[in-house]
Amino acid sequence: MELFISTFLKMFFIMTPFFVLSVFLTVTHESSPKERKKLAIKVTSSVIVISLVLLFFGNHIFEVFGITLDAFRIGAGSLMFLSAVELIQGNKATAKVGDKDVLDLAVVPLAIPITIGPGTIGILLVMGATFESKSSMLMGSLALICAVLVIGIMLYTSSIFEKIIGKQGLLVISKITGLFLAALSAQIVFTGIKNFLGL
Repeated sequence: MELFISTFLKMFFIMTPFFVLSVFLTVTHESSPKERKKLAIKVTSSVIVISLVLLFFGNHIFEVFGITLDAFRIGAGSLMFLSAVELIQGNKATAKVGDKDVLDLAVVPLAIPITIGPGTIGILLVMGATFESKSSMLMGSLALICAVLVIGIMLYTSSIFEKIIGKQGLLVISKITGLFLAALSAQIVFTGIKNFLGL
């Protein structure tokens, strides 16, 4: 149960849910509530599939490229820290809609790279490689799916969030999420350096 809770919280914050919500509201500002709900379902299912593929095949990716887990920890943590800085500064790239059908935005850019950015990809690969048994992999997968589903529910009910919190409120929450993300990325980098140096 402890593994489930820690994985759930880690993945929830890594995917920067309030930033995702603010981008979602931005790209769907001219859409009807029905279109928003359809897009939310499509984004959620895309993120679940992509996340599970990365989680389950992380080990094989390490083997193919000859990368050590600790080297990847350092790299992924660094990327995630940059994402956190961008989130706090409010410089993280937003989606450009143009003349596209709003449903075409589900996979790119809403699933990748808005929800699953470089930092998230790195952490999913590291997590997949660190699960030592089938039960821990199953528990981790369930926690990951639950975290994505919570974000999916937030997107599905985005119109309510928009009314309650407002755009400024979402901006403030995004910055707070960025602070948590920065601390988490620092911890991942320190763990990688400590193991790499054998301290």
